[in-house]
Amino acid sequence: MGISNKELEFNQNQDRMRLRIRNLEQTLEKIYHGGGKKRIEKLHDSGKLTARERIDLLLDRGTDRFEMGAIAGYGMYEEHGGCPGAGVVVVIGFVAGRQCIVVANDATVKAGAWFPITGKKNLRAQEIAMENRLPIIYLVDSAGVYLPMQDEIFPDKEHFGRIFRNNAVMSSEGIVQIAAVMGSCVAGGAYLPIMSDESLIVDKTGTIFLAGSYLVKAAIGENIDNETLGGASTQTEISGVCDYKVENDETCLATIRDLMSRIAKAETAGFDRIESVEPLIPAQNLYGIMPDERSKPYKTREILKCLVDGSEFIEYKDGYGKSILCAYARIDGWSVGIVANNREIVKSARGEMQMGGVIYSDSADKAARFIMNCNQKGIPLVFLQDVTGFMVGSKSEHGGIIKDGAKLVNAMSNSVVPKFTVVLGNSYGAGNYAMCGKAYDPRLIVAWPTAEIAVMSGAAAAKTLLQIEVATLKARGEEISEARENELFNRIKSRYDEQISPYYAASRLWVDAIIDPAETRKILSLGISMANHAKPTKRYNVGAIQT
Repeated sequence: MGISNKELEFNQNQDRMRLRIRNLEQTLEKIYHGGGKKRIEKLHDSGKLTARERIDLLLDRGTDRFEMGAIAGYGMYEEHGGCPGAGVVVVIGFVAGRQCIVVANDATVKAGAWFPITGKKNLRAQEIAMENRLPIIYLVDSAGVYLPMQDEIFPDKEHFGRIFRNNAVMSSEGIVQIAAVMGSCVAGGAYLPIMSDESLIVDKTGTIFLAGSYLVKAAIGENIDNETLGGASTQTEISGVCDYKVENDETCLATIRDLMSRIAKAETAGFDRIESVEPLIPAQNLYGIMPDERSKPYKTREILKCLVDGSEFIEYKDGYGKSILCAYARIDGWSVGIVANNREIVKSARGEMQMGGVIYSDSADKAARFIMNCNQKGIPLVFLQDVTGFMVGSKSEHGGIIKDGAKLVNAMSNSVVPKFTVVLGNSYGAGNYAMCGKAYDPRLIVAWPTAEIAVMSGAAAAKTLLQIEVATLKARGEEISEARENELFNRIKSRYDEQISPYYAASRLWVDAIIDPAETRKILSLGISMANHAKPTKRYNVGAIQT
């Protein structure tokens, strides 16, 4: 017997997804080398480890970890030589059995200097620590603000100074902060380790001061070397600025592990977890289920079966509002509520055909009510996005789509249980908002290599922009041939397609990472474990949501 069309399509989808994953792996391999082999060798020659080597030694061996923002800065600042990984490595993992977040400057990238995206990434790390009450460990090795771009990193609310404000807030809230000065720590950056709860400094390689020897000479005429000015002996024995002087990187990291092992066990939010059961459908089947072509329908329930324990879930209102699936399930033992765009073309109870990935009034109503239920029960929410937006047209407008959409956005925005978002495919327009995009505070938001994030698809945007451009040219008296119109369309679409790429989104931290779909379950479990450290500070008020 020959292969069926369904099997052929599954195999083609698998091949294309594997190509996308390989491209992701190759991109990450380049990013992991930071500033390049020569700079890594120079770092080693000075007796220091790289940021990634430090993190590997610090984290518990054999435990799960998640790197946030590895693609941050990708394709940006090329005129300045680039900024791979935003010049800082951020990992959520376990140290001495305690889940925490580690922030390590990459001194091979412009000596660890802060670009605008570096500040954004550091602030995101602190946001994760504060939302989830995670201990945060800073491994400092930075030349401070990248001066050619100081106007984009220094003075605004979400710029460099916000880091130290967050240090103070976390300290007041009892969120543990440990900082190690393992290289340069200068100017305003010197406040970060000292505003942490405890600080370490590595002898002969770590220095901390408000102004280095050259600036001191220029400002007050004093001749002094950096080691005498702010080295380990000075800052632990004379000034008392740092708490521990350690011999080398390895000793420093071992000391941090010892300090972390003594932290009291935190209270939990009490999210329900039982023994984990593997899905009956292998995670790699996700590759074949997910079409490479974003307009093609597929069975979203088959996606769920690859992600949830035992491939079992209970659908809420399964016969109503069919363009969104709402289901109770477990992921690695954790109880979750899943809100997923249904990409099948379905028939409503009224006999109307509904397009996959579009949010209709009944779907918005159902999802809003489900979100309220999960909040009342204390169940974390997982949003699986593959959405083209809300339904348009006179029938939808007259039926109150805006009202129903607003109710969904209201319920999701006011959720007090943690939210996690996975962008599987399309994430367009108001659909991005309603399905818990970055603006709505998901604890983690990740994307598959098939994701597209934009106001609308490349083709739709190009057609809209083309109409505007053609009308403008005709108003000037220009004649537009069909060939010229096609040329304009392709140029506009090419530019727009670059912007809807998941790499464009990840480079700007619209998503925390691009992930292999097979890793989805592990990352969601790690995220819920992280969120379980923080009890909700308020109850969900159902009466506040218009029903």
